[in-house]
Amino acid sequence: MAKYTMSMCVLGMAEEFKDQGVAVNALWPRTAIATAAVQNHLGGDEIMRLSRNVDIMADAAYTILTKDSKSFSGNFCIDDIVLYEAGVRDFTKYANVPFAELMPDFFVPDNTPLPDEVKNS
Repeated sequence: MAKYTMSMCVLGMAEEFKDQGVAVNALWPRTAIATAAVQNHLGGDEIMRLSRNVDIMADAAYTILTKDSKSFSGNFCIDDIVLYEAGVRDFTKYANVPFAELMPDFFVPDNTPLPDEVKNS
């Protein structure tokens, strides 16, 4: 329900604020992110090892926030796709294990596109 509710808020607020030039977008991680919540509530050290570091979300958020707010609003973004579309091709700095070993996020659909450069990092 939380992701659905967030999605409805993004769509509603994007429409509500578009005349003011305010963008509203959602940013979701494709994989688990190494945060205190993951460490303390979802699996401890093993899940942390299988998670990307927080830099991927920060870099993706920066990329979104620097887009033109009048033309980029109401979007549901996946961290690595945002970065890939911005020209990033080396994703190894975001994790200590290969992509195939990373813990997938619980809410990203299986059919979400995955560029080969991400898959092979």
